[in-house]
Amino acid sequence: MVIFMGTWIVGAIVLGIVYLVIRSMIRDKKNGKSLQCGGDCSHCGGHCR
Repeated sequence: MVIFMGTWIVGAIVLGIVYLVIRSMIRDKKNGKSLQCGGDCSHCGGHCR
């Protein structure tokens, strides 16, 4: 069991990072921001909403 402890720790860190990235993307989407234009619709002509 001790052999796999490093694997579990690294796996937990990776899952934590993935969770934070997805949470950030969901918050941005709810706030009207887009991955394509960054929420500045004057820059992309307003077609991102």
